[in-house]
Amino acid sequence: MHTPSRPEDLDHPEQLWARAAIMAMVDAACSSGTEFALDEDGLWCHSTGGDGWWRLSVFDGGRAVFCGQDPDGSHTHVGDEQIDFLAGGPDWLPWELLRDDARGNLFGFVYWWENGAWHRIPYPEEVREDGLDGAAPWVGSHEEFLGLAASSFDAPHVHERALAGAVDRFAALVRDGRADADAVTALLTEPGAEGRPAPRIDVALDIATRAGILA
Repeated sequence: MHTPSRPEDLDHPEQLWARAAIMAMVDAACSSGTEFALDEDGLWCHSTGGDGWWRLSVFDGGRAVFCGQDPDGSHTHVGDEQIDFLAGGPDWLPWELLRDDARGNLFGFVYWWENGAWHRIPYPEEVREDGLDGAAPWVGSHEEFLGLAASSFDAPHVHERALAGAVDRFAALVRDGRADADAVTALLTEPGAEGRPAPRIDVALDIATRAGILA
């Protein structure tokens, strides 16, 4: 990933949506206090560690927005002026939601997908980092996605490689349109994930269904 990040660092929105949905599904099923949410505004991670966050929203017509911040890596001001991460954005952006985020100085990056490519504002020369890699390294790396999803099982470290393999197989089913309730159950009860409270499979199925990743 470039520093600062560039639009070409993000994979296709369909890939990002599937990854985000799988991470949310696993975390909600296996954690007592998940940081993920799925609502009318998109898929969220409210805390990526150190109060970082991201949100992925998809819209009709093949459009999408990915935004967020990493407090340790996002450069949000030049001098005393807050950077306008929405400058020149297209009319279809969810402006009310994004302006509310901007008023709270919550942005370190805003990318939008239109006409087959990601876009962002031209950064001022002073911006050395936008925090995308810190807040969401998985947007350009399948391996990062697998590691993050596997870690949500909260299983012993020795099992994370095997669990990452299970996540990879499930992601392939999603990509091929063949993921179903049985596949969700198999993933969440994968050998190596034992020794924890039983996963909340009903919660996982609810997220997977609402996110549209099941056949």
